[in-house]
Amino acid sequence: MDDHELRPLWRRFFDLNWKFGLFLILIICIPRFTLVLNANASANYGYIGLVMLISAIAPFVFLSRYGRKAVGITRPKKLLWLFYAFILGLIASIALYFLGEIIYGHSYENWYHYIGRSYNIPEVINSKDKAILFIIMASTGMIFSPIGEELFFRGIVHGSFEKSIGEKRATLVDSTAFALTHIAHFGLVFIDSEWRFLTMPTLLWVLSMFFVSLLFTICKKYSGSLLGAISCHSAFNLGMIYCIFYLI
Repeated sequence: MDDHELRPLWRRFFDLNWKFGLFLILIICIPRFTLVLNANASANYGYIGLVMLISAIAPFVFLSRYGRKAVGITRPKKLLWLFYAFILGLIASIALYFLGEIIYGHSYENWYHYIGRSYNIPEVINSKDKAILFIIMASTGMIFSPIGEELFFRGIVHGSFEKSIGEKRATLVDSTAFALTHIAHFGLVFIDSEWRFLTMPTLLWVLSMFFVSLLFTICKKYSGSLLGAISCHSAFNLGMIYCIFYLI
């Protein structure tokens, strides 16, 4: 059995270590950051799906079967934890909604309000059409980014750093990368045709994304599979989209 994490082609150039993990973060997260900012300004989000696709296939491009299993692409050991993960993701998203409402109310300093702009919900819409739009947005949000981001951050990036600095420090690295990447979604905002950096809201948002990322890692650990993290992330996105559609 081949016990090398990387495919033979990539062993000529890389080892599965922190250097490879940093390389992945740079080639994926920087272009993604730029594309999201451009999308916020232009309202054209077509390329974001491509970034998520590339993130999702990265472990399959670079890792051997042994490597994919090592980073968590395997069957869950505890199926019940997929359910627990889903519930925890919903709770986290709703808690973040209340935090934003309590501190910032109905303003663009509230992360869900700003992110909701990208959904292009018509101001005048009947309940049936709104439900259809919600189902479309929720289905997309529960599939693409949870799969792409978890296979990337909690999968191949975490696995790369874990080989060099251990599991706990690798978790801090992938969670930090995940949180900082999400400044493109909220923090550096495009309002009234100009860019603004919202210092304190951004700090709260980044810390929230960091702790949510830790929650995804916990769900991965206890389920024994990246499916635990994907389940939690999928539920988080569902809760966020529900809040944007029906609570804001």
